[in-house]
Amino acid sequence: MSIAHHFGSETRVTIRRAGEPDAQGKCIVYWMQRAQRAVDNPALDKAIEIANALRLPVVVFFGLHPHYPNANERHYQFLVEGLQETRERCQKRNVAFALRPYPNHDLIKFCDEVKPALVIGDENPMREPESWRRSATEKLRVPFWTIDADVIVPTKLFEKEEYAARTIRPKIHRVWDEYLKPLANPVAEVSWLDSKEQLPPQELIDVTATLAALPLNRSAAPVKSFRGGTAAGLQTLQSFIDERLAHYDTARNLPHLRGTSDMSPYLHFGHVGPHTIALAVRESNAPSSAKDAFIEEMIVRREIAINYVARNAQYDTLAGCHAWARKSLDEHRDDPREHLYSLKQFEQAETHDPLWNAAQLEMVKRGKMHGYLRMYWAKKILEWTPSPEDAFAIAVELNDRYELDGRDPNGYTGIAWAIGAKHDRPWAPARKIFGMIRFMAASGCARKFDVNAYISMVKQLP
Repeated sequence: MSIAHHFGSETRVTIRRAGEPDAQGKCIVYWMQRAQRAVDNPALDKAIEIANALRLPVVVFFGLHPHYPNANERHYQFLVEGLQETRERCQKRNVAFALRPYPNHDLIKFCDEVKPALVIGDENPMREPESWRRSATEKLRVPFWTIDADVIVPTKLFEKEEYAARTIRPKIHRVWDEYLKPLANPVAEVSWLDSKEQLPPQELIDVTATLAALPLNRSAAPVKSFRGGTAAGLQTLQSFIDERLAHYDTARNLPHLRGTSDMSPYLHFGHVGPHTIALAVRESNAPSSAKDAFIEEMIVRREIAINYVARNAQYDTLAGCHAWARKSLDEHRDDPREHLYSLKQFEQAETHDPLWNAAQLEMVKRGKMHGYLRMYWAKKILEWTPSPEDAFAIAVELNDRYELDGRDPNGYTGIAWAIGAKHDRPWAPARKIFGMIRFMAASGCARKFDVNAYISMVKQLP
C-alpha cells in the first residue's frame, strides 16, 4: 500500500500536491505555522508517522515573518516567547527544529536546502495563510499535505457555510466522540543527528534580540498579563480547572468575576491545542453542567467560527453577514445618532459610556477583553458610528491590534454576530440604528453583573 493511500485518506488530511514521497528525499519537513506546539499536534504526529514509515528524520521549519497582516509587537512577543520551548519539546520527540527569521523565512528555499521527501503543513482558514499554502503547492517539487490540527472535528466535514450554531451542533455531536480522543504523540525513530545532513547550531532563542531584529509594527506594546508558550498555557488551563471551571456555566458571562478560561490566546497561536483543553476539562471533577457549557463553547461555538471563515471569503466585512441583517441595517442607515466617535476616540476610550471605556481599556492594557463585553463593545460601535460598514471596520481594526487572540476566526465571527447578526436571528420590533439586530444596553449589563466592580477592576490594571 502506498504512503499516500495509507496516510492520506484520513479526514484531517488534505493532499494539496499529490504523489508518492520523493525516493531521493532526505527528511520529512513539517512547516509549522498555526499549530505552534510539539504536544497534541496532529500535524507533527502525521509528519512523524510518515517519517517512521520511510525511515527518515523529521525537521520542523518555522519561518518567522514580521509582516503578518494586522499583527504587531504585542502578538510577536507572545509568539516568540513560545518558540524555545517548542523547539525543546520537539527535540524530546527526536525532531529537529529550524527557526528561520526574516529575511530567511522562505519555505521553498529551506526545502531546497534540506531536500525533503514530503512536506506537511498545518491548516489555517484565514485568507493570507491560505494564500501562502496555495503558493507553496505551486512551487514545491514534492508532495505537500496539510493537516487540520487546531479543531476537534475536521473542518472539511462541513463543506458549506453553516447558518447558525443550531445547524452545526447536531453534526458535531454525531461525530465528536470519534475525534475527541487522546492523541498519540509518537516519537521519531530516526534522529536528524543520525543523518549526514547539517543544520546551523541550535542556539537558545533570545526573545528580546529576536524581536529587536524584526521590522515589526510597534503600534501595540507587549502585555504582562499573558506569557506565550505551551507551559504557560497549560498552567493557565490548570488554574482555570482548579479555580473557575466549577462555576463556568453560571459565571462565564460575569466580567467582574473573570470566570472564563483565558485560553483563547494559546488556542490562537496554537501553543495549546483544543484536544488538550477539551480532554482536561472533560476528565476534571467539575459538575457536568459546567463541563458541558465549556465544551459547547470550546467546540461548537469555536468551530462554527472556523467554518464561517473557511467558507465565507467576506468574513471580515459586513458583506459576509446574512442578507436580512444587511437589509435591516440599510433601512436604518440614516437614523440619527446621539453620539458619534472617531477611531481615535474609540481607541483612547473617550466615549461617554464608562462601561464601554473600561472594556476598551481592558483590551488595551491586558490584551484580552472579557467575551461577554466584546459583544456589548462591538454593538456600541455600531450605535456610535455613521454607518454599519464603518462600525465593522473599526471593530476589526481595534480587535486585531490589541487582542492577543485578534486576527482569528472567533474575533471576526464575534464582530459579525454583534454588528451583522451572523449566526443570530431577527429581533422584533426593529430599533433605531440597529433595525432587527439584537440590541444591548448598559442598563441590561448592570442587571446582569456588577458593572462598577468591573470598572474598578480595570482601573487597577497596570
